[in-house]
Amino acid sequence: MLRHAIQSTFCNRSQLLHRCTISSVTHHSPPLLPRTSTALNIGQNRCFFFGSAGNDDDDSKKGGDKDKKDESKEKKDDEDSKSSSDEQEPDKEPSATLNNSSRYSRTSPRHGGGNLNVLLPASRLGFGDQAPRYPHLMALPVIRGPVFPGVLTPVTVTDKKTIQAVEKILSGGSGGYLGLFCRKDYNPSHDHIVKGIETPEVISDAKDLYTVGTFAQIQRMTKTDDLDNLDGEDEDHPSHPLNDYRDKDDDEGEDSDHGKRPSASILLMPHRRIDLLSVDDIGPPIDVTVSHWDRLTYVKGQDSSRDDTIRALCQEVLSTIREVAQLNTLFKEQVVNLVPSSHMFDMNDPYRLADFAASLSINGGDVADLQAVLEVKDPELRLHKALVLLSKEREVGKLQKEISAKVEEKMSEAQRKYFLTEQLKSIKKELGMEKDDKESLIEKYRKKMAEYEAVPGEINETIESELDKLSTLEKNSSEFNVTRSYLDWLTSIPWGVTTEENFDIKAARTVLDRDHYGMDEVKETILQFIAVGKLKGTVQGKILCLAGPPGTGKTSIAESVAAALGRKFFRFSVGGMSDVSEIKGHRRTYVGAMPGKIIQCLKSTGSTNPLVLIDEIDKLGRDFRGDPASALLEVLDPGQNSTFRDHFIDLPVDISKVLFMCTANDLDTIPGPLLDRMEVIRLSGYDVPEKLEIAEQYLVPKSMVNNGLMVKDEPLKEGEEDADDKIPTEEPAAPTYHLADGVPSSLSIHRSALESLVRWYCREAGVRNLAKKIDKITRLLSLQVVAEEEGATLTEKSTRKSDTWEVSSENLDQYVGKPVFTSDRLYEKDPLPHGIVMGLAYTSMGGSALYIETQGIKRGLDPEGKPRGGGTLKVTGQLGDVMKESTQIAYTVARAAIAELDPTNAFFDEKDIHMHVPEGATPKDGPSAGITMVTAMLSLALDKPIKSDLAMTGEISLTGKVLAVGGIKEKTMAARRAGITTIILPSDCKRDFDELPNYLKEGLDVHYASDYSKVYDVAFGGRQ
Repeated sequence: MLRHAIQSTFCNRSQLLHRCTISSVTHHSPPLLPRTSTALNIGQNRCFFFGSAGNDDDDSKKGGDKDKKDESKEKKDDEDSKSSSDEQEPDKEPSATLNNSSRYSRTSPRHGGGNLNVLLPASRLGFGDQAPRYPHLMALPVIRGPVFPGVLTPVTVTDKKTIQAVEKILSGGSGGYLGLFCRKDYNPSHDHIVKGIETPEVISDAKDLYTVGTFAQIQRMTKTDDLDNLDGEDEDHPSHPLNDYRDKDDDEGEDSDHGKRPSASILLMPHRRIDLLSVDDIGPPIDVTVSHWDRLTYVKGQDSSRDDTIRALCQEVLSTIREVAQLNTLFKEQVVNLVPSSHMFDMNDPYRLADFAASLSINGGDVADLQAVLEVKDPELRLHKALVLLSKEREVGKLQKEISAKVEEKMSEAQRKYFLTEQLKSIKKELGMEKDDKESLIEKYRKKMAEYEAVPGEINETIESELDKLSTLEKNSSEFNVTRSYLDWLTSIPWGVTTEENFDIKAARTVLDRDHYGMDEVKETILQFIAVGKLKGTVQGKILCLAGPPGTGKTSIAESVAAALGRKFFRFSVGGMSDVSEIKGHRRTYVGAMPGKIIQCLKSTGSTNPLVLIDEIDKLGRDFRGDPASALLEVLDPGQNSTFRDHFIDLPVDISKVLFMCTANDLDTIPGPLLDRMEVIRLSGYDVPEKLEIAEQYLVPKSMVNNGLMVKDEPLKEGEEDADDKIPTEEPAAPTYHLADGVPSSLSIHRSALESLVRWYCREAGVRNLAKKIDKITRLLSLQVVAEEEGATLTEKSTRKSDTWEVSSENLDQYVGKPVFTSDRLYEKDPLPHGIVMGLAYTSMGGSALYIETQGIKRGLDPEGKPRGGGTLKVTGQLGDVMKESTQIAYTVARAAIAELDPTNAFFDEKDIHMHVPEGATPKDGPSAGITMVTAMLSLALDKPIKSDLAMTGEISLTGKVLAVGGIKEKTMAARRAGITTIILPSDCKRDFDELPNYLKEGLDVHYASDYSKVYDVAFGGRQ
C-alpha cells in the first residue's frame, strides 16, 4: 500500500512544484522598497556563473536559447511595467517583478511578518538534467549530512557576507545556482559549532569540504531585517559594500549593526551531483570550480543475475521503508512529507531510489555513511549502502517501540495498582474495617495521650481544641499541616513521665569512680543530691556549673553522673549561639517553625527528669536576634522553670525536675544574673600525681584498645562464676585488659615515660594533650608491630631503634620527639638576679609561675647639670588594665617603703624603672601580682637578690595591705611544678590553703602576710 501511495503521490510532482512556486509568490504583498531601473553592472565584479558559452552540452545550448527568450520576454515585461508604473505614479521609481532579470524580487509576508523579507530568483534556466552546467559556483557548506538530488532542502545561513553573496546571485539573472558540499569536521554533539566557528558556511581550509556535492537551484530566500539597512542603499554605487565584500575586512563583526546575528533561510532544489575540482577562494563566500556528473542510468537486460540482485535490493529497500514507517510514526510522517518534494523519485530507477532512501535517513544517519551514498556510482553498491542506513533506522524504531511498550506497561501497572488500592480503601471503609487518614490521625493522637497519666488540664483542653480544629480542615490545606505539626509536638512531650531514680549511694559512687579519677567535689555534690532525694522520696532538679581549664573532664563526667543517677542524658552546646529561638523555640507564624532545645530534649529522652548538659555556657553569643543568656534565665531558675513557656508550644511545661549541668572555662564572661542561678563547682586541674594515675588507669588502656594493642575483657554475666569458682562481689570489678593476638608480651608504657610526658611535654592543667601524646605512642607501636610481622620496611623515624618493646623515659623521644620544656624555671641560678621575683598566676588554663623583671635606667645630665630623667615607670608584657593599675600602685608602695627603709636612697629619683612580664605574646591581667612587683622594685633599689625557690602572690593596696586572691590550689600546683619550696600567701587565703590535699602541702614552707612588712621580712631576711 505504501508503494501505491508513493506512486499516486508523485503522479503530478511537476504540478506540485509549479503550484508551490506560484503560491510562494502570490501569497506575498508587493515589494517593500522601490528599486531603480538601472541594472547591476555584473562586469564590475566577478560573477560566480560564467554562463554556458564554453559548454558544448546540448542541454546547455537549449538552456541558453531559453534564456534569450526569457530575457526578451522579461525586457518586454519591464517596459510594460515601467510604462504602467509611470502612468500611475510618475514620481516614483519602478518596482522589481518576478520576471525582471536585472533585479531580484522582494516580497513581505501578508500577516504579521514585518521582520522577514522573501527573495525569489528572477528566472529559472532549467530543471533536473535540463539545468545549466556552470563550472564556477559559489559553494555553500552544509552540516548534518549531504543533500541528495531531487529533494527540496531548506538551509539556514548566518554569515553576513554569504547572505550578501546569495542576494547578488539572485539578482544576477543566472537562475540562482549554488554548489552544496558537506563539511567533514561537523560534530553532531555540538550542533552548529564546528571547530569553534558558529557559522558552518565559513571554512578555514579547503580540506574541510567533501569532494562530491550537489548542484542546486535557489527556490526562495527568506531573511530577517538585520541586513535591511544595506538594502536601502544604492547598490550600483562603486562604494557600496557589496562591491568589495571580498577584500574589505569587517572590523565591527557580524553583529555590529543591531547587536543581533543575521540569518537567512534558503529553499534549494538539488539537480545533480558535482565533483569539487578546486577551491579558488575560501571566502566567505567560497568560490569553487566543479565538474558536473552526467545522469547515471541503469540498462536492464545486460546481466540477468545483476538485474535480479538490483531488483531484490529495490524490493528490500521499499520493504524496509514500509517496516520502519510502521514502527516509527515520525519516520512515517517524514516519508509522507518527503515524497511530494522529491521530484526525481522513481521506484524503477535504482539510483534515485537509493537517493530517496538515504534522504529518509538524513536525520539519524552518520555523515560519512550518507556521503558514501552520494559518492558511489555503482547502483548495486549504492543500494547496499542505503539499505544499511535504513536497517539502522529499523533497529532504532524497534528499540523505540520496546521502550514505549515498557513505559506503557509500567504506567498501566501503576494505574491498576492505584485503582485497586482505592477500591480496597472504599470496601474497608464501608465495612468499618478502616478509617480515612484524618480519622486515623486523630485516633493516634488520642491513643498517645491516653498513655500519659498526669496530663495538666490546660494541656488537655488545648489538645482537644486542636483535634476538633483538625477534623474540620482539608488535608491539602496549609493550616492542616501546621495543626498536625503542632499536635505532633504536643503529644510527643512526656507529660508526667519520669525515669526511676537510683538512690543507691554506693552504686552511684562506683559508677562515678569507674570513669573519672579525682573530681571529689563534683562527686560529693551528686551523692548529696541522691541522699536528699532518698530522704524526701521525691526528686527535684538542680543547676550545677562546672568551671575549670580545658581537658579536666567537665563534659565527660556529666554522662557518668547521668548513669549514676539512672537518668536519661541530653547534651547541647551553646558556644557561639546567638539566636534566642534555639532556646525558646520559633513562633508558629511560618513554615518550618519548631520548638527550642529544651522541648526537643524532653521529646528525645522521653522523660521529664533527664540530665541536660549545657556545654560552653561562657561562650554565648549576642546579636540582633536576641540574647540567649537572657533566655536561659527562665530555664535555669528553679523558681520559674516549673512553668516554662516555649514560643512554639505556648503552654506551660514543667522542667523543674531536670538536672541541668553547665560547663565553662571562664566565669568572668558569664552574665551576673545567670551565674547567680547556678551552683558553681570549680575544677582546678590535675597535678603530677593525679595525671600519672589518670594516665595509668584510664588513658593508656583506652589508647591501646583503640589502636588494637589490647582487648578489654568482657565482664561475667549475672549468675556466672569464673574458672576458679570465685564468689562474685557485690561491687562491679574494675575493667581488665589483655594484649591482643600477635602483640609482643613485653609491649608496655613504663611509668617513667608517663612522668617524663607530664613533666617535659604536658604541663597544662588538663589531660587532653597528655592523651594525644599517649595516642601518638600507641599508634607508632601498632605500626611497628604490624611492620615486623609482615617484614615491611619503615622510615628511619618510624623504625624501632631499641631492643625492647617497652617505652620508657630513655627512648620516649623516639615516639613523641624532643621535649617541649627543657627546665622547670627560667632562672636556675640561685639567688636570682637583682630586680627579678617569681610570682604565681591563675589563668583559664590553670595555674602558672611567671617572673616579674625590673631594670633601672640611668639618664645623663643636661647642659645645666640637671638629670634628664628619673621618677618614671614603663611596663611591657601585654598587661591588662587591672594589672597596669597594679604596677602604678606597686611603684608608689615601693617608693614609700624605700623612703622608710633608707631615706638616703635616691634610686627611684635618679633612675627610670622598666618593668616587664615575660611571654609577651600571652595576655595577662589581674591584681594578684602586686606584692611581687613591689618586691622586684625593692630588690632593684636595695641591690639585694631574691632566692630562686621563693614565689609569692597577693594584691597590694596603696597603704601596703596584702589582700586575698583566688586560685590558691592552681597556684600551689604551679609552684610545685616549678620546684618552689617557699610560698608567700595573703593571710585571708589561709583557709583555702588548709583545704588542699596533704600531698600538695607537703614540703612547702608557707608564709602568710597581712601587710607588706611581712613580705619584706621573708624576701629580704628582715630589716637591718
